[in-house]
Amino acid sequence: MHTLDKSRRVLTEAVFRLQEFTKGHRTHAARREMEVAQWMPGDVLQKLQQRRLRALLTHAARTVPYYASLFRNLGGDFKAARLTDLPFLTKEIVRQNLDQMKSRQARGVRKFSTGGSTGAPMIFYLGPTRISSDIAARLRAESWFGINIGDPEFAIWGSPVELTKQDRIRDLRDRLLRTRLLSAFEMSPATMTRYLDEISKLGCRRIFGYPSSIALLCDHARREGRDLRRLGVKAVFVTAEYLYENWRTIISETFNCPVANGYGGRDSGFVAHECPAGGMHISADRLIVEIVDDHGRMQPLGSLGEIVVTNMDTPEMPFIRYRTGDVGALASKPCACGRTLPLLERIEGRKTDFVIAPDGRVMHGLSLIYVIREIAGVGAFRITQKRLTDFEVEIVRNPNYDPGCESLIQQGFSRRLRAPVAVRVRYSDSIIPTASGKTRFVISEVQPPRGLTWQPSADQENG
Repeated sequence: MHTLDKSRRVLTEAVFRLQEFTKGHRTHAARREMEVAQWMPGDVLQKLQQRRLRALLTHAARTVPYYASLFRNLGGDFKAARLTDLPFLTKEIVRQNLDQMKSRQARGVRKFSTGGSTGAPMIFYLGPTRISSDIAARLRAESWFGINIGDPEFAIWGSPVELTKQDRIRDLRDRLLRTRLLSAFEMSPATMTRYLDEISKLGCRRIFGYPSSIALLCDHARREGRDLRRLGVKAVFVTAEYLYENWRTIISETFNCPVANGYGGRDSGFVAHECPAGGMHISADRLIVEIVDDHGRMQPLGSLGEIVVTNMDTPEMPFIRYRTGDVGALASKPCACGRTLPLLERIEGRKTDFVIAPDGRVMHGLSLIYVIREIAGVGAFRITQKRLTDFEVEIVRNPNYDPGCESLIQQGFSRRLRAPVAVRVRYSDSIIPTASGKTRFVISEVQPPRGLTWQPSADQENG
């Protein structure tokens, strides 16, 4: 390693440690524990799970009003109960009992929301313990590919960047940590050319973001005749969407590096991540994954069912037997890499679409989902782009909904799309799944503009 690169890495490491310390995180301690746990024999790992589970249940019974009441109503000794004896936690339960689900001992918690893929926003609390755990798990997974703190990164993510004071501070922090955020909301040819120029100029060792957006960027690079293999990218880390094989192929070939899939969410945590041998390792030292059918019955290894997560690093707001709404299966065979963390064999997660702006920009579907998430009283929704400037929004209302919000939706869409658009709101009792059985929450019936030959593959159409 060159002296300059080594000095930069030392500086970045110091900045990162300072950031984590000031936020009250114990990221480095958690990571040290995780580095050991990934090689533990299976029986030792299970004992670690059970010890942490008992600690979480005891804490929940003592300090969390919702769980204190739940355990009293269940009767018996919850400490002796099996995890499968406890009821499931659903998004609706969280919505109805939010304030009762926060621990009385919780400190430094923040409100977060999810619902980008479910169409039904959910507010919840995250604290330093969970956040530290997620960061540590990500660092562990990246280390499998030779990535370390300080390796320059570009993140293609669904976060609008506005020049507020806080965003300027965040931008300075990101520069010191050698990570740059590129908005996945806007993927027009001109924007992607600028992204490629920036990546080539500043250098990059890792890419992180939505597989759909990164694949679109790779397709654009090919059409411009750019050779991104010379950048020296060690790995591309993707998450938040189903990773189709054609996306994996174009990304891997374009950057000449492995593509590592990650699965999780703000609500469930850092659930699983792919290793260089291709195994989707569950963070079993920090959480427990169950696979259940529609009736809540445990499914055997290899059988598809709903993914249920118990995250032991959630003392501030426990997530115990949380139904994610995603579909997957547990593997029966160990991974060739030698790590003993169990595997997810398949993940049939939810998917989002692109929408086409009137000026030709290809925008990630989350750009419009975020508009709906700001509207109170929306139980569920689906957005359909009929024509470039014509949208239909199907909404399932709850008692907090105000019909006057229709104008806010129209204004929000127009602002995101940078053009006046018509939005028709239709109210329904439920969102009906598509013919494939999957529920899609952003659907564009508009063909991409010439020059952006982004056509869904057969598995996308049928998935």
